[in-house]
Amino acid sequence: MLETMVDKFIFRVPEELYFNDTGLWVAVEGSRGRVGLSDFAQQLNGDVTFAHIAPVGTLVKAAGELGNIETVKAVLEMPSPVSGRIVEVNPELELSSELINLDPYGKGWIAVLELSDWEEERKTLRSATDYLEFVRRTAEAELQQ
Repeated sequence: MLETMVDKFIFRVPEELYFNDTGLWVAVEGSRGRVGLSDFAQQLNGDVTFAHIAPVGTLVKAAGELGNIETVKAVLEMPSPVSGRIVEVNPELELSSELINLDPYGKGWIAVLELSDWEEERKTLRSATDYLEFVRRTAEAELQQ
């Protein structure tokens, strides 16, 4: 697990994941990708109160809407980091959406997609190391405001 500290905030990034700039991650599991919201994104946006995810069977494109989450601060669109068909939605989020905050890389996952163009889309995503640097720069800029 990689981590960085900015002011009093610690942000963690698992090394095996890939990220888009809005903070969604993908873990490749064979021909499928498990998607969730990064530690940084959930800390930045506050406590999740509701998670609305597209239903199983929905086809999504990379950067297309996977769903949205409502936090105490805002409603956030979740652009999918990858293209594919949703084959599973985390059933625990319906009753416990706070899992996204409590365990963003574990029990707080959002959906699993059958990947349709992983080899090409991987090139557009950030590695864990690159995303950690992006997080550090973004968090430092937020503190300056």
